[in-house]
Amino acid sequence: MSGSIIIVRHGRTEFNATGRLQGRTDNPLDEVGLAQAEAVATYLAPELLTDTLIVCSPLLRARQTATAIAEIVGASLEIDERWIELDYGAYEGLRQSEVPSNVWREWRSDSDFAAPQGESLNQVQERVSQACDELTQRLNGRAAVVVSHVSPIKSAVAWALGVDVSVGWRTQLVTASITRISVSAGGAALTSFNEVAW
Repeated sequence: MSGSIIIVRHGRTEFNATGRLQGRTDNPLDEVGLAQAEAVATYLAPELLTDTLIVCSPLLRARQTATAIAEIVGASLEIDERWIELDYGAYEGLRQSEVPSNVWREWRSDSDFAAPQGESLNQVQERVSQACDELTQRLNGRAAVVVSHVSPIKSAVAWALGVDVSVGWRTQLVTASITRISVSAGGAALTSFNEVAW
């Protein structure tokens, strides 16, 4: 059960660059994002082995980032739907500044709040916690790399710390950043957050 989980946020997309809520919109990496993915892959390669578990969200931006890592390490890639980004529902594609301020207040104060046709932070927390629990059982002393998105990564941090998912509002993750969680018989521990390799 011991090992480590290295969680990478995908590289930049056009929506990231323009401050839009991306959610389930399946955008590719932009030119900067592709360079970030290569930089993260090069940075992580010395500490990874060919039997490293590499898991990613099904969305293209995550798969492109994960593929860069898998190719440089020579490892295979596994898709896990539970690492997909929060569904922003009716707010999908809006600039963050276009979401009404009362909506942001409700979002911050209630982890069960969801946009119309969207998903709540607690729903994300539930699926990510399950994914983390299962992944820890597969580590066997190895590192696993997970390529995901802002909300699931913040949920994984909450899982590691044993705190409410609302802690995510007090954290910031840049594109292609690295978060590290160590796992042992004593439990999980956050060892690095928003580590930048580019």
